[in-house]
Amino acid sequence: MEFFEDEEYVKSNWKPQKHLAGYGNILHGGIQSTILDEIASWVVYTKVGTAGVTANLNVKYKSAVYTDKGMLEVRAKLIDQNRKFATIHAELLDHEGNVCSEAEVKYFIFPAEIAKRKYNYPGIENFFEQD
Repeated sequence: MEFFEDEEYVKSNWKPQKHLAGYGNILHGGIQSTILDEIASWVVYTKVGTAGVTANLNVKYKSAVYTDKGMLEVRAKLIDQNRKFATIHAELLDHEGNVCSEAEVKYFIFPAEIAKRKYNYPGIENFFEQD
């Protein structure tokens, strides 16, 4: 997956492969939750400026996501942040732009210096292409 910023959002376009289906051509719910958690982590890296670990992931499945109907969009934005936690809202949209699943993800965040020293966080500047 490749990630990019679009104002307040971090986004990614992704085409699921057939083997990720749970039933027929419907994307497995566990894969959806993994993708929602992944995009939330990129919000922590690029919008919060540190690393963290998932403290809570609450997913709502709204409609089927098909593996054979084209590209999906995944997006997330920072909702709230304090010294210890960041709360992110993430969404998985189908090829027509309908929200099929969404999650509220709470991350336990590390102070940036600890993230760099102990958890190999490379620094926010390393998440962006240099011109």
